[in-house]
Amino acid sequence: MAISASQVKELRDITNAGMMDCKKALAEAGGDLQKAVEWLRKKGIASASKKEGRTTNQGLVEAYIHAGGQIGVLIEVNCETDFVARTDDFKALVHNLAMHIAAASPEAVAREEVDAVRVEQELDIYRAQMREQGKPENMIDKIVTGKLDKFYGEVCLLEQKYVKDPDLTVGDYLKTVIGKLGENMLVKRFVRFQIMH
Repeated sequence: MAISASQVKELRDITNAGMMDCKKALAEAGGDLQKAVEWLRKKGIASASKKEGRTTNQGLVEAYIHAGGQIGVLIEVNCETDFVARTDDFKALVHNLAMHIAAASPEAVAREEVDAVRVEQELDIYRAQMREQGKPENMIDKIVTGKLDKFYGEVCLLEQKYVKDPDLTVGDYLKTVIGKLGENMLVKRFVRFQIMH
């Protein structure tokens, strides 16, 4: 079945997904627009970007205590409506994020929250390492940028590999749920406690 450009455009307008993703979704759905939207949502491709910026003043606070009582997490995740906050999918998201935090020990939700002094220290260390290894000056900044991205991937919740599916970042997992439930969601804050031996 031939998929027309107007069908692709219509699906893009609804989902904000990429052109090739829309074309594939329509092909998978036999040209049925609603089924194509559903297919994109299931695949987590339907973009959450249209929902960014919408007010998130509902949500849940989850307390998770890891087996053995040595690690505890308190997390707040916001959404737009109380209706979504009460759904099993949203509750599962919040619980899964709390478990991920217990396992992966992130330090911040996003890059913007990482202490600037800490970032500067990391940059200084990386530059010194590169000079010590004799890397050319014109290459150092490029290498340091890559190392800094890796650092953020280790300490920022949304950039960490999701423990239940390492093919996704936590941010990708969040976008999948946003696409499924159709509301903007935001990890507001978390705190992780651990008994130190």
